[in-house]
Amino acid sequence: MTRVTIVGGGYGGIALAKALDDVAEVALVEQKDTFVNHAAALRAVVDRRWAERIFMPYDRLLTRGRVVHGTALAVRGTTVSVTGAGDIDADHLVLATGTAYPFPAKHLESCAAIARARIERAHANLERAGRVLVVGAGDVGVELVGEITSAFPGIEVVLLEAEERILPNRDYLPELRQSIDRQLAGRGVEIITGDTLAWLPPIDPGVLSPFRVTTTGGRRLEADMWFRAHGASAATGFLGEDYDEICRYDGTIRVDDRLRVVGHPGVWAIGDITDVRETKRADAARAHARVVAANIRSLIAGGSPDAVYAPRPEHVVLPLGPDGGASQILRDGERAVVGPEETSRFKGRDIFDGAMRRILGLERDDQ
Repeated sequence: MTRVTIVGGGYGGIALAKALDDVAEVALVEQKDTFVNHAAALRAVVDRRWAERIFMPYDRLLTRGRVVHGTALAVRGTTVSVTGAGDIDADHLVLATGTAYPFPAKHLESCAAIARARIERAHANLERAGRVLVVGAGDVGVELVGEITSAFPGIEVVLLEAEERILPNRDYLPELRQSIDRQLAGRGVEIITGDTLAWLPPIDPGVLSPFRVTTTGGRRLEADMWFRAHGASAATGFLGEDYDEICRYDGTIRVDDRLRVVGHPGVWAIGDITDVRETKRADAARAHARVVAANIRSLIAGGSPDAVYAPRPEHVVLPLGPDGGASQILRDGERAVVGPEETSRFKGRDIFDGAMRRILGLERDDQ
């Protein structure tokens, strides 16, 4: 039977593993002991119910394949070396290791119990904080501020952004920024743009300890705790020197339109580590998985890999807590901005929890 190894058990990795489980000998390599629904990680830091729900077991994901818990150390051809498991050989290797990002948007801990403890500490600190600084007003920073102001309306929040506007690095319609600006202002959020910290606060993010910092523009900021909402990096450090020529400045790797890794036969890549020109999103990773699954299934059946991936026009769903936010969507082929009610229906209330549980076999499709 054809052997497929998938490195990374995030959104794309689990979708691909499940899609190939009936036709291949699948090994899913993941260093974490549970799947983490990172789309809901910001909600988890303000709501203890979500702090439990974002961690989901892999036990029911595969019927025939296996999940190998370990860290990928190196790749040679289609063989990956994994801590505790040694070398795992395959006919097809799929790289799906995603990106690293500061807490609380992502959790890098392998053990869910340790990650839960860190979330609980941050939550307990927010309960006692009077003023919070969030550095970075991209998608993550805006959503984090929305969660904090929804759960703790008494907290004063300062949102600091180096660029001249919030949500600076995306092809978003002006109406989206205007809606978010208006809602944050209504919650009393102080938004500072075009300025940066002269130095980082002397405490770790999420820790309660009052501090003072100065911006490069001369502003003096005071807060009880802070969070960093910028600095994503592709998790490709385990790839060797033979990947240097196809590795971009940001750590992403070159793929063709069928999501094959350039210059590496039998190796594919999906999700955030690809150099596909699009926003790094969970739904994009799942779309990548569908293309690679179709191509590998075709190859197994003796055909050719004809499925091609084409990025969709930029869209975003930006909840500000369970009941606020705005989204840029496609409606009748045109970009449109919708407000809190539709945003809440898209993501704000469920945050992909039901969909992830169904993929992982924790809930039936008819539930």
